[in-house]
Amino acid sequence: MVPWSTRLIYAAPALGLAALGIPLYVHLPKFTTDVVGVDVGLVGAALLLARVFDAVTDPLAGYLSDRTRTRWGRRRPFIALGGLVLALSLGVLFVPPTDGPFASGALAAWRFVGALLLVFAAWTAVVVPYEALGNELSEDFDERTAVLGLRDGALLVGTLVASAVPGLLAWGLDLPETNAGERTKFLWLAAIYGVLIAALCFVCAAFVPERGRAQGQGGFLSPAEALRTLRANPPFAALLASYTVNAIGSNLPATLLLYYVAVVLQAPHAEPFLLAYFLTGIALMPAWPPLSRKIGKKEAYVLACVVNIGAFVWAYNLGPGDSLWFGLICVASGVGFGGTVILPSSMQADVIDYDELLTGERREGHYVGLWNVSRKLAAALGVGVALPLMQLAGYVPGATTQPEAVAWTLRALYAAVPSVCALAALGIVWRYRLDRAAHDKILVALAARRRGESVADPLHPGVLLGPLPLAPLALEPGAAPR
Repeated sequence: MVPWSTRLIYAAPALGLAALGIPLYVHLPKFTTDVVGVDVGLVGAALLLARVFDAVTDPLAGYLSDRTRTRWGRRRPFIALGGLVLALSLGVLFVPPTDGPFASGALAAWRFVGALLLVFAAWTAVVVPYEALGNELSEDFDERTAVLGLRDGALLVGTLVASAVPGLLAWGLDLPETNAGERTKFLWLAAIYGVLIAALCFVCAAFVPERGRAQGQGGFLSPAEALRTLRANPPFAALLASYTVNAIGSNLPATLLLYYVAVVLQAPHAEPFLLAYFLTGIALMPAWPPLSRKIGKKEAYVLACVVNIGAFVWAYNLGPGDSLWFGLICVASGVGFGGTVILPSSMQADVIDYDELLTGERREGHYVGLWNVSRKLAAALGVGVALPLMQLAGYVPGATTQPEAVAWTLRALYAAVPSVCALAALGIVWRYRLDRAAHDKILVALAARRRGESVADPLHPGVLLGPLPLAPLALEPGAAPR
C-alpha cells in the first residue's frame, strides 16, 4: 500500500511540469512568430528539430536511469538535478534579447533552436526518470491506476492553472497588448515556472523512496532492441501504436489553438476556452478510475476517446462569432479528457510487469523511453508539418486579417486531422488484451519464476518460461525488498 503522503509528494512535480507545457506548446510559437519576428516556417522547422532531438534522447535517459547506482537511488538524482537545469534554461528560451545580433533575423532563429534544445534536454532528464519512478511505486492493478491517476490529476490542475496565468499576469501587472507587454509576460512566466519546477522536483527526490528492484543490466536501447521489445510484448506494441497515432493528431490543437481562436473564431482571447476544457476534465477526473475498475481500462479508454471525437469534430464547422459554440465543444470534449490522460499511463505500467516476467528485469526507464520517443516523434511530425502548411496557405505574422485559405487550413489541422487520427487509434487499441485477470496471472507467474519454478506464459499458454536467474536486488538506503 503506497502511503497518501508518498502519493501526494510524488504527484507534486507534475503541477510544475504540466504548467510549463501551456506556455511552451501553446503560447511560445505565436510569441516567436508575432513578437520576436521569426518566420512561421522556421519556427515550425525549429520545433520539429527540437522535438526529434527530444525524442531520440529519451532512450538514453531511460538507459541511464535504469542502470544508475547511487546512494540516493537511480531515479531521484536525475529528478533533482534535471529540475534545476530545466528551471534555469527557461530564462534562456522565454527571455529573448531585444537588441544585438540575436534579436532578429537568422541568428534569432538559431538562438531559438538552441534554447529549445536546452529546454527539451533538461525536460527529458527529469520526465523519463520521474515517470519510471511512478510506474514502480505499486504492483497492484487498481492501486496503480489510483497512484498514477493522482499524478495525472496534478497534471490537469497544473495545466488548468497555467491556462489562466498569462491572462492573470496581463491583468495584475496591467500589461499593454504590445510586443513589450508580451515580453514582460514571458519574463514572469520563466521566473514563476522555474522556481516552481526546481522546488517541487527537489522535494520529490528528497522524500519519495525508491523500492528495491531487480536492476536493468542490458545495454543501450538500439533500434533493433526496440523492435525486439515490441515483438516480445504484444500488449505494449498495441498500446504504443494506438497512443502514437492518436498523438500525431492530438498535439495539433495545442500548437494551433491561439491561431485558431484569432483567425477562425476571430475572438480576442483563448484563455476562457482552455479553462472550460480543463475545468471539465479535472471535475470528472475522479470518475475514470472507478469506471475502469467496473468495465476495464481499455474499455474506459475507448469510451473517453469516443466522447472526445464526438465533441471535437464539430470544431471544423465553426467560423467568426462562434465562440459560444466552441466553448460548448471544449466542455464536451473535456468530459473524456481525464480518461485519455489517466488510463494509458496505468496500462503502460501493466505491460512493464509482463516484461519483467519475460526478462527478469525492471525496465521502467526502457519502456518510458520507448513511449516518449514515439509520442514526441508523433508530436514533431504534427507540429513540423502544421506551421509550414500555414505558411504555404499565406499566414502573415501579426496581421489582423488573414487569407481565407489560412482559416480552412486551420480548420482541417485543428479539428479534422485529430479526429481521423483518434479513430485510427481506437481500431488499433482493440488488440490490447492485458486485463485485470491477465495481470493477476502475470504477478502469480512472476512470483513462481522468482522461486525457481517454470511457468506457462499467461498471454501465450503454449510458451514455457524457465526459472529466473538469482540476482541481488538494487536496494536504496531505507528501502525494503518487495
